[in-house]
Amino acid sequence: MFKNTAKTAILLAGLGGLIVTIAGVLGGGSSTSLTFGLVIAFAMVGGSYWFSDKMALKAAKARVITKADAPMFYGMIEDLAARANLPMPRVAISPNDQPNAFATGRGPRNAVVCATEGLLRTMPEDELRGVMAHELMHVRNRDILIGSVAAAIATAISFIANMAMWAAMFGGGGSNDDDRPNPFALILVSMLAPIAASLMQMAVSRSREYEADRSAAELLGTGVPLANALERIEVYARQIPMQVAPAQAQAYIHNPLAEFQNKRSGGPNIARLFSTHPSTDDRIARLRAMTF
Repeated sequence: MFKNTAKTAILLAGLGGLIVTIAGVLGGGSSTSLTFGLVIAFAMVGGSYWFSDKMALKAAKARVITKADAPMFYGMIEDLAARANLPMPRVAISPNDQPNAFATGRGPRNAVVCATEGLLRTMPEDELRGVMAHELMHVRNRDILIGSVAAAIATAISFIANMAMWAAMFGGGGSNDDDRPNPFALILVSMLAPIAASLMQMAVSRSREYEADRSAAELLGTGVPLANALERIEVYARQIPMQVAPAQAQAYIHNPLAEFQNKRSGGPNIARLFSTHPSTDDRIARLRAMTF
């Protein structure tokens, strides 16, 4: 647990430092450029924090349900939330046929857990329980907020980098030649900064998936049901496509965009660096080895 938490903290600090550094380089080190970068980052973080649940539910076309709509599923969430010492979240169902699930909301008291209709149809009860335990652990670990912060900062970095590219192309910059950043440096930074930000953002996402897997296995006393569920979801995800915006894909327990899957842990290292999720095989192996 400590290893994943520390890694996430370091990566988020790195992202924050990167946006300030980039703003300073592109603005010639002026305090105005540093402040501008921070304002953009905090504005995007704030928006992601307050409206993440509404945006995610709308994107998934999900509807919030009551216990009368799906007694078994709703009751399962009630039991898991109680065992995890969490407030009862809102429960939603998305009409997608691909088996999948996600959690959203700015904190435990504003959380929503959502399963697709495909998940409810295809999962045995113990495996469904494993999947939803994973999503509730994202809520308990405040991973929705962490992911929103990482995504917002990465977006801000890309925005600043794009501005720098235009400035370099049209001769923007300081008021004289001494103040104006080197145009070649502007172009180089504007190209490399978004890549660095994406790498760090994806690393944050993978770290939080591992931690949610571990926490869910601990809650259930075994990692086997979740391992079996991930194995089953992996097969269906390749057969049943899901239309999801790439920005929303990281919220799901399994990347719903089949064409971006990198199942084999021995696959290309570069591809794995840009993946929002760890290798499914790796997650399964870790879960099967967990004992409590």
